[in-house]
Amino acid sequence: MHKGAILVLSGPSGAGKSTIINAASDEIGEYYFSISTTTRDPRMGEQDGVDYFFVSKEEFEEDIKAGNFLEYAQVHGNYYGTSLKPVNKALEQGKLVIFDIDIQGHRLVRAKMDDITTSAFITPPTLKELEARLRARCTDDEEVILRRISNAKEEIRAVGEYDFTIINDTVEEAAQKFIIVAKAARLKQSREDEEKFIQRWLG
Repeated sequence: MHKGAILVLSGPSGAGKSTIINAASDEIGEYYFSISTTTRDPRMGEQDGVDYFFVSKEEFEEDIKAGNFLEYAQVHGNYYGTSLKPVNKALEQGKLVIFDIDIQGHRLVRAKMDDITTSAFITPPTLKELEARLRARCTDDEEVILRRISNAKEEIRAVGEYDFTIINDTVEEAAQKFIIVAKAARLKQSREDEEKFIQRWLG
């Protein structure tokens, strides 16, 4: 039985998901931030095993065949996925498992663990603001920025699939909303827990 809970965060690249998590980290209790495995090249300053697990395309596809991923998807021409082992361990320890994954990943997690999953879509207030943030961080070339903007236009259409929407206008306000969502996620009972409660209640 899982004692923990899952909180899925999605949103356009540049929405500020990592910044919000860091700002709220002291207020949301014990959690495990799920580290994705990817075939993309590391960005400047990123560390293997801290930011991502960086692997080759061949290694990733072997793990797909072995059924080692909770979810995986191909985004911007690269694979991203979530390994099952550390997620299950964290859930058994009663932790809140936080995912920063795309829309495809959210759908796959919902399909497999819907009863313990809560989700939030994080976005800047406007597309124009998103573009300004992408350009300000100076990590991507023009082609990548334009691709991210194009993807964001599609991603926003899935906002209704999420339990909550967090508008990241200011980090402080967004972090406070995120804390409320994280607390709500911990209150969600698994179907197994619900059935046990019903049986106890009925006597």
